[in-house]
Amino acid sequence: MWRHIASNAVTFLILGLFLLGGIILWGRGQYDAPGPLSQAICLQVERGSNMRAVGDDLATQEAVSSAAIFRLGAEYEEKTRDLKAGSFLIQPEASMKEIVDTVTRGGASTCGTEVVYRIGVNRISTQVRELDPATSRFVERAEFTPGEDEVPEVYTQTKAKADTRFRIAMAEGVTSWQVAEALKAIDLLSGAIAAVPAEGSLAPDSYEVSEGDDRAEILTRMAAAQEQRLAEAWEARDPGLPVETPEELLILASIVEKETGVPEEREQVASVFVNRLNQGMRLQTDPTVIYGITNGQGVLGRGLRRSELRKETPFNTYVIDALPPTPIANPGRASLMAAAQPASEDYVFFVADGTGGHAFAETLEEHNANVARWRQIEAERGAEAAGNASTGGN
Repeated sequence: MWRHIASNAVTFLILGLFLLGGIILWGRGQYDAPGPLSQAICLQVERGSNMRAVGDDLATQEAVSSAAIFRLGAEYEEKTRDLKAGSFLIQPEASMKEIVDTVTRGGASTCGTEVVYRIGVNRISTQVRELDPATSRFVERAEFTPGEDEVPEVYTQTKAKADTRFRIAMAEGVTSWQVAEALKAIDLLSGAIAAVPAEGSLAPDSYEVSEGDDRAEILTRMAAAQEQRLAEAWEARDPGLPVETPEELLILASIVEKETGVPEEREQVASVFVNRLNQGMRLQTDPTVIYGITNGQGVLGRGLRRSELRKETPFNTYVIDALPPTPIANPGRASLMAAAQPASEDYVFFVADGTGGHAFAETLEEHNANVARWRQIEAERGAEAAGNASTGGN
């Protein structure tokens, strides 16, 4: 009898183990399988939250089939303690495993609301925008100019949220003075700026920042990035360039940056200046003259006068025979590489062509013809503008 009971007990134990193994395999399959989410969502994980609360939230939003399996899977992978606070974009059909990886890997939030402090050539602005999970595109909620416009309430509210992401977006071609002034105007930051960084020494890019970050440390980050980019460009430079130092390459790149807003033209514009330097010709570029007038402190806001084009200054490339003494802006990576590897062209002239780009020429005769076409375009535009003004724009 006891032998029969023992035999049955062993049988039941074996069956139980098989059932348990089957349940585990089933649960693992559920954990790894595509999830039920049909449309992307932005998952908010509050500070101090836990996997149980996150799993319940996901189940409520129909992003996981079982909150319990989600929690047990995270525990099995020993990731429960790695949960990060923030806003996370959960893609359609994301598996529980993928969601756990998303909320535990760290780094910046991947969705939700962000504040972007934009440092542009013509203005600085603060933009509050929110990612629409359905389209993966940001929707603007507010934009204003610090120090000029009234601060909108949505900015104050967004800034106070724990999961808000903050970025500084520095455009190519801004001056170091503009960057320093913009950082001073950002109320999120702290600390003083002892001096304006050397012109050209800051890398245009997007920089993640947090409340209380030191302004001087942010400038140090920007300078380190530019130093690395310049070193890479100098290392990759074509042989025979008419520049002898990385600083001269940086000066050339800054002129290329200010001369064209068309990315595809950078190498051609660089080739014009390289050819001019190789032939002993003056660069004759307006942006250097403008920099000599403004010292990089804002935009000129008007056309150059003939007297300014004739006046001898260290930055007037219509008068001096070579590069100006310093960069005239902070060039981006593309302009650095264009200066290091210009196009193999014989162009020595260029002028606006009416499309936002330039017409290039090898001879003065070709250039004069291009100039004549540009002046005709200007005259036609002037006549059209005058006609619109006289008719009220109708």
